[in-house]
Amino acid sequence: MSPLRRSLLRVLPLLLSALLAGCGVPAPRDAAERDVRQAVADWARTPPAQLAGIPLEGWAYEVAAVRRSGGEATARAELRYRLGGYDAAAAGSAREVRVAREDGRWRVTGDRAAPGALPQLWDQGPVEVVRGAHSLVLGVGQDAGTLSAIAAEADRAVPAVSGAWPGPWAGRAVVLVPGSLERMAELLGRPAAEYRGMGAVTTGRVGAAPAPADRVVVNPEGWAQLSTAGRRVVLTHEVTHVATRAATTATTPLWLSEGFADWAAYRGTPATPEQAAPALAGAVRRGEVPHELPGPEDFAFGGDPEALARAYEGAWMACRMVAGRRGEAALVDLYGRAGREPWPVAVREALGVDPEGLTKDWQEDLREQFR
Repeated sequence: MSPLRRSLLRVLPLLLSALLAGCGVPAPRDAAERDVRQAVADWARTPPAQLAGIPLEGWAYEVAAVRRSGGEATARAELRYRLGGYDAAAAGSAREVRVAREDGRWRVTGDRAAPGALPQLWDQGPVEVVRGAHSLVLGVGQDAGTLSAIAAEADRAVPAVSGAWPGPWAGRAVVLVPGSLERMAELLGRPAAEYRGMGAVTTGRVGAAPAPADRVVVNPEGWAQLSTAGRRVVLTHEVTHVATRAATTATTPLWLSEGFADWAAYRGTPATPEQAAPALAGAVRRGEVPHELPGPEDFAFGGDPEALARAYEGAWMACRMVAGRRGEAALVDLYGRAGREPWPVAVREALGVDPEGLTKDWQEDLREQFR
């Protein structure tokens, strides 16, 4: 063999490896690692039995790396899936798949959230499924009656939200009901204390296109403490966040996002400002009219609950005032513009005043309502 041919034979594998890496295709691996990957691929073709009844689509594990130690291996993978009829975009989850060599073959022995990644609801136990007319409720450790009641509330919330928000949205809601407050906190990756006393929260990113796979997550302990009217308000508020998600960006003031959700929740109910904003009413009557609309820091959990209540109530009163004085269409227009235009421009175009004028109108309305 000539020296040139020997050089080419040594260099070509290196060039091929570099080209494959540059194209995003993993370079060839040893036979054991290929077998591990194949075992994961074979196992992942069918969703686990505990997910039976969930309308899963596009279920797939994409293995990124394999770590082996003797007859055991761990595959780091990205799970992608959609809930058919509900998700406009695929949900993702970083996973660790455990694989072991048994009887001469590699077999999957376990699957869990990767370190630092949030768990999925089914990681907490078998999932019960209840389908509503406009909702899909998934629960762990909950009886069918509780899940059916939550589905009924979600089915009432969705049309109410569509009446308040004419912008395009799916018109459906996915609700997760874990077994406890602690389990809820695990799904959200936050301390349980942050959600104590809350009925539900909404997950998802703002301003994503297509709309992300949002979930309303119920705190079963907080939910149990709510009245029927309270549950209706809480769930409608959270579903409003789902509906407005695509129109909400980093430029949308938090008070507008939270206030609009409360406005949609109370819209069509007999609740008065006195009933729905007692903390703010007391402050105004003491002469403590807020100097400005609530800022992001005012909505932080874990602080003074009275101050937090005033922030939410103030945001609702601001949206209520805009809808009452300028019409619901103006409030919706303000919300849409706030997500795509500088705030001063959005206020002037939607309401015909500057931000300072909006704040003064709000303060005036508070004094009138809480004399």
